[in-house]
Amino acid sequence: MHSNRFPGETPEYRAARDGLLAAERDLRGQIEKVAAMRRALPLGALVPTDYVFDEGPASIDESAPLRTVRMSELFAPGKDTLVLYSYMYGPAVATPCPMCTCFIDALEGNAAHIAQQVNLAVVARSPIARLREFARSRAWWRIRLLSSANSTFNRDYHAESATGEQTSIIHVFTKRPDGVHHFYSSELNMLPAEPGQNHRHIDLMWPLWNVLDLTPEGRGTDWFPKVAY
Repeated sequence: MHSNRFPGETPEYRAARDGLLAAERDLRGQIEKVAAMRRALPLGALVPTDYVFDEGPASIDESAPLRTVRMSELFAPGKDTLVLYSYMYGPAVATPCPMCTCFIDALEGNAAHIAQQVNLAVVARSPIARLREFARSRAWWRIRLLSSANSTFNRDYHAESATGEQTSIIHVFTKRPDGVHHFYSSELNMLPAEPGQNHRHIDLMWPLWNVLDLTPEGRGTDWFPKVAY
């Protein structure tokens, strides 16, 4: 498929690698096909209410003010798209979800880049002071932090069950002259998982699993990230 060879590689290795390379090329095409289908989605429904969130940055300055912000105010001038991740950190749990925390660690590292194109925020049900305190311990300085403690956003957009159980989901909203519209949400975790897997609904956005999937050991079936090591 190409003429490059690595030192000492055997014909058997090259034949197997070329088969894998063809599959990787096909997968790349399928990923782009799905992305094009996603971009072509019709505009979703208007958000039913201009949700009010509590906001406070994880500033080194602990006196940085808290404030309330409406959903319509999360859109910076010239940026009509909002990516909003629902974090499994409800008021009833002692510690936040380790998997979500790992994912937000990766978002934090890319937040400044993402912000060049779209608006980005993380929302959780815990009170904003609690959320900000934890974020400060992770050095999440760039991620916009929102609390939905005083709104029904999590319940309305399937990040919280009727009994208060939290789940993760990533949303895309878009602002139009008539208001804010829902555009996309990750729904794979609403379907049955494949045998031997979790739902993997945000794996394509997650560096951890993409790196481990390159290795002979793979991601494994019984290892998951922790909040602390």
